[in-house]
Amino acid sequence: MNGTSNWGIRVLAGAAFFLLANASAYAQATRTWVSGVGDDANPCSRTAPCKTFAGAISKTAAGGIINALDPGGFGAVTIIKSITIDGGGVAKGGTLHSSTNGVIVNAGANDVVRLRNLSLDGANTGFNGIRFIAGGTLVVDNMRISGNTAAAPNGLGILFAPSGTSKLTVTDTIINNNSGGGIQIVPGAGGFARVSIDNTRLLNNLYGLRADDRSMVSLRNSFVIGNDRNGILAMSASQAVEITADNNQITNNGVGFPTTAGVRAQGPLASVVISENVVSGNANGLSATAGGDVISFGSNRVVSNDVDGTASGTISTR
Repeated sequence: MNGTSNWGIRVLAGAAFFLLANASAYAQATRTWVSGVGDDANPCSRTAPCKTFAGAISKTAAGGIINALDPGGFGAVTIIKSITIDGGGVAKGGTLHSSTNGVIVNAGANDVVRLRNLSLDGANTGFNGIRFIAGGTLVVDNMRISGNTAAAPNGLGILFAPSGTSKLTVTDTIINNNSGGGIQIVPGAGGFARVSIDNTRLLNNLYGLRADDRSMVSLRNSFVIGNDRNGILAMSASQAVEITADNNQITNNGVGFPTTAGVRAQGPLASVVISENVVSGNANGLSATAGGDVISFGSNRVVSNDVDGTASGTISTR
């Protein structure tokens, strides 16, 4: 009797576990919502939204979308799976992330994270607007990232530091007033970064764009203006880094700092390839140091810098 009774209890326990597991799985929706008047105890549906991105992400299935119903600050969030967060609407939703990171991405090697229509405001104490540690692809679209002023190595609009091979795409975005820099690409020891930046404004940061070893970066149709130090910097310690800059306005960077430049390649395997750019009003226009190369297609306008500088090499068009 006891054996039969125990067997029955085990069957019932197993069935209960199965039902609970499936209930938990079904609790994750493919689309969820947040609102300034929401509550994280809610299911994050359109009619019963959550209050924070952190509250919504646990209730959103991998590959799903979190939407903002209204403008608001929805809190810092750590992302560990494929997800889209969309501020949407007439005014952007986002984060007000004083003394922390706005968004941390630490996802799987094949995961795709999309952030769009968001404002990430560090309130002049933030660490980084976005800190990327791991993942397959990060897409940043129609964003505003500002007010990150924590001490180095923080204070960045975007810190892209992949531990593996990862991609970053930034489009239609304003990154301004970050005391550590606009965008820094600095792969880890086993990392490699492929980066595309288009129609983006890097304004009034410590520097505009910096790429370190094991980075390949394209910057197009963008404005790099008023940054305290270098506008564009390729920095090689011992391995290759290449920035291709095409059709950008690179102006008024490093004013008052004579060792800085609008476009700089520094280190033995650093190169910046430039075409169709306006480089003006910088401390130095073009600068190649410590074995770096600035390679020009001969179609740039380098004028009215304190020192215009010259390309270390040219490429003929074909």
